[in-house]
Amino acid sequence: MSPPRRLWLVRHARPLVEPGVCYGSSDLEADPQDTCRAAQELCAVLPFGAELIMSGLRRAQQLAHALHEMRPDLKEPVADPRLNEMDFGRYELVRWDEIARHEYDAWTTDFQAYRFGGRESLAEMLERVAAPLRAALETRHPTAAGPDHDQVWITHAGVIRAACWLHARPGSLPRVEQWPREAPGYGGWTTIDAGN
Repeated sequence: MSPPRRLWLVRHARPLVEPGVCYGSSDLEADPQDTCRAAQELCAVLPFGAELIMSGLRRAQQLAHALHEMRPDLKEPVADPRLNEMDFGRYELVRWDEIARHEYDAWTTDFQAYRFGGRESLAEMLERVAAPLRAALETRHPTAAGPDHDQVWITHAGVIRAACWLHARPGSLPRVEQWPREAPGYGGWTTIDAGN
């Protein structure tokens, strides 16, 4: 019996931005050396022929392309902007400690619907991540064309948290105290088995 199809949720390498800066949807580059390190670590664990889906942002695409160059057996990376990090609007590239306290209070009070920075709410981000997650976890069967391959998302901490939440509690919206705090480090990953 073959192992279950798996979704790999991989965080991009370290971005070239000062610590303490909000950078959700900002299209930053990642550190080239850290990208190479992350790609080498992934090369050692990803199964043959896995599908590569990357966010529309450069820091994720750098890792996806570096990985594919090292492991040409992996499918050609495909961009999906639904895997982009949350859009923090007017707070993009602003230091977190320069954002007014009342903004954080408003966000935690109305955690699901408040658009922190005026652009996107958590509910909206969960909705855009839900569709590709459903597609990735559909139970598919091997065909004459080949086996049913694992899928690898090269994405962001917020999207990884969203996918884990949606997988554990489909259709529900979290309260602030329920939102997952942990996410993989730069270049790290977690996995979800299809059908579980």
